[in-house]
Amino acid sequence: MSQEFVLETRGLTKEFRGFTAVDSVNLQVKEGSIHALIGPNGAGKTTLFNLLTKYLPVTRGDILYRGKSIVKMKSSEIARLGVVRSFQISAVFPHMTVLENVRVALQRPMGNSFHFWKSEKVLNQLNDRAMELLESVGLDEYADNVTIELPYGRKRALELATTLAMEPTIMLLDEPTQGMGLEDVDRVTELIRKAAVGRTILMVEHNLRVVSTLCNQVTVLARGAVIAEGDYATVSANPQVREAYMGTEADQHQEEEA
Repeated sequence: MSQEFVLETRGLTKEFRGFTAVDSVNLQVKEGSIHALIGPNGAGKTTLFNLLTKYLPVTRGDILYRGKSIVKMKSSEIARLGVVRSFQISAVFPHMTVLENVRVALQRPMGNSFHFWKSEKVLNQLNDRAMELLESVGLDEYADNVTIELPYGRKRALELATTLAMEPTIMLLDEPTQGMGLEDVDRVTELIRKAAVGRTILMVEHNLRVVSTLCNQVTVLARGAVIAEGDYATVSANPQVREAYMGTEADQHQEEEA
């Protein structure tokens, strides 16, 4: 394996009672890239994410992180390596403040992730770093707001901050712009671009405008198998991809760019 690949799969397969959801996927994610995983609904994208982070057991194949197999590791062990996932649905504590959410996430690398009973004085030691992270995603002025009060786009920005708090080397983002209006999409896209500095990002994303402007490598899945790879211009021109996934959506996006 070339050392430029920070994450790789070899023949990765997941079967459910005879149904093959992920079919012999060979994925190579370059160090420092923003890599998109796209495909139609039911293509196996989220299942692949679940395999990479060991939320599902692998039927066959291997997963390598920096050249070493992690396929037998638990999800918590993989997260400690720096392979950190954010979920499709915003995963924050709704009744905590914005600052408290980030502060809880900061405790995980310290081994204190469940020390909710610690004194306020001890937890306040994390405030400076928490505020730095909130500032990086444009939420510093919302630090004392209860999270449930935030609009959806800012909740996703908070989730990005809590993911960054876990000091990831690879961030796996599952549809980070899903359900957002244009203004929030643009904001979160720029936050991801900033978060990618010094890191690798693998993301599932349906918004082709986001993929075309943000991602330097694209892998296309259909029926659980890889059907194309390359930059956005390459995969969007692939007839097999257009038939399986993009169709009129790709045509419309290209017309908007013209």
